[in-house]
Amino acid sequence: MITQNHTGLTALPAARLLLAAAMVVLASDMAACSRSSPAPESVIDRAQGLAQYAFTAADGSYPYAGLTQGRDGNLYGTTLSGGANNAGTVYRLAPGGTPTTLYSFGANNTDGASPYSALVQGSDGNFYGTNSANGANGKGTVFQITSSGALTTLHAFGAGSDGAEPSGTLVQGRDGSFYGTTQTGGAYGGGTLYKITPSGVITTLYSFGGVANDAAGPYAGLVQGSDGNFYGTTPLGGANGEGTVFKLTPAGDFTILYSFSAIAADRNADGALPYAGLVQGGDGNLYGVTSYGGAKNFGTVYRITTAGGFTTLYSFSGAADGAHPRAGLIDGGDGSFYGTASGGGANNLGTAFKITPNGTLSTLYAFGANAADGASPYGALLKASNGGLYGTTLGSGLGTIYRLK
Repeated sequence: MITQNHTGLTALPAARLLLAAAMVVLASDMAACSRSSPAPESVIDRAQGLAQYAFTAADGSYPYAGLTQGRDGNLYGTTLSGGANNAGTVYRLAPGGTPTTLYSFGANNTDGASPYSALVQGSDGNFYGTNSANGANGKGTVFQITSSGALTTLHAFGAGSDGAEPSGTLVQGRDGSFYGTTQTGGAYGGGTLYKITPSGVITTLYSFGGVANDAAGPYAGLVQGSDGNFYGTTPLGGANGEGTVFKLTPAGDFTILYSFSAIAADRNADGALPYAGLVQGGDGNLYGVTSYGGAKNFGTVYRITTAGGFTTLYSFSGAADGAHPRAGLIDGGDGSFYGTASGGGANNLGTAFKITPNGTLSTLYAFGANAADGASPYGALLKASNGGLYGTTLGSGLGTIYRLK
């Protein structure tokens, strides 16, 4: 594992403040786009989109993360709050149906609260996820949940240098362990990269903040590349303080592949603050988005090789094409990548888009066309086995589940 010293990030308190500020912006965005909620099972079918469900608080509210399709064909997801204890939920949804609440967090102080991450189904058939808060030490948890709703807390963060406040989605490695990130904590306070077995044995692989110009505050999860290494992003740190793309070997060797450039006059060429993770394309390259920076400071889409060769594919204008993408891209299997932007679009409430590997972007849908379709999509899209693209929005009442056709 890489050797670190104590000369690293001297501005970690400011880093934490920036993460807190991002949450304030999120709350403001939701308030700004909140409108009267439609009936809980209101369905609107149009040429491009279908609003499938609007949350009601009792069954959860504010689904930050995207959906996961289980091997049983159902869709599974999480909500940040709501549920029986107003601490978030895990739910199951049959395509075309309405959600069933599998678990409401907050029944006690040890089960966790406020899941920002999507679920991942393990090779054992169970689902795994993270909570950003609560748990035995008050700093979040890793949990396992069955498809019928039996929940087991695998690890409670905050007892030592294991990290705190995980928000990223887990990925199961080829060795059977799950790999993840924490935003804060660790040996130097800048967050951690860790692996955890399905039985809950956790190993810290890297602690951010121990060297000068280190990355910090990883928000998204990791992706395992075809070379066996893990790749991820941080919205903080790096040579210019605007975030990084990094590589982690399964043994814990850490390398910053790219540091995003400094913002000057509210813009740069490559983007800044990559809150979203990466996806590997069929060409072996990694693709991602930044929430800010670019030609007009509304974010970018980029490509990076596993050796660090970087290309900006697209800069959002903040107009019809969208603004401030928060979720990672998915590979549509048709040669294009699909994603969401949390703002912009024809109604200034976000968009869904597709983009080719050479940077040609097409807007698929502009949210806010009516009171039922949702607003501010922060979660990634899911291409389901029926060919539909499913996602979630935070705004328009307490959030929605939608399908793009």
